[in-house]
Amino acid sequence: MYQRIVAAKVRETFAKISRGDWESMVASTAPEFTYRFYGDHALGGERHTRDALRRWWTRVFSMLSEPAFTVDQVISQGPPWNTRVAAAVRVSAKLPDGTEYRNVIHQFMTLKWGRLIEVRTLEDTALLERALDRLAELGYTEAKAAPIED
Repeated sequence: MYQRIVAAKVRETFAKISRGDWESMVASTAPEFTYRFYGDHALGGERHTRDALRRWWTRVFSMLSEPAFTVDQVISQGPPWNTRVAAAVRVSAKLPDGTEYRNVIHQFMTLKWGRLIEVRTLEDTALLERALDRLAELGYTEAKAAPIED
């Protein structure tokens, strides 16, 4: 039963983010957490504070118009004090020139009593970097900015 609740919460969180409410994801972090997005690009890096995570989400939404996240699979195991979660998620968005961006995200999360203590995100970096290059061509300087880290 607990595993189904966790899966439903993950799906609900991605649905909220798709509606522009990424703040609920930020609020679900524990006082001490790690949010790692792999890759050497503007969305890469590691964050440990809610302020840095908010700045990261602001960057994402400033470059991708109405990103939509579709959860294909959620697997969780472990007790409430050490729950490990894996999620396969499709992301799609429109770039400012109308180009469609589509990618797949794999997230590995650890929760302690329902709070995120670790998130590791892997996305096809070749597809993402092509989109960031296109955004830079369109004048979005943040597409080539240094990762937001703290």
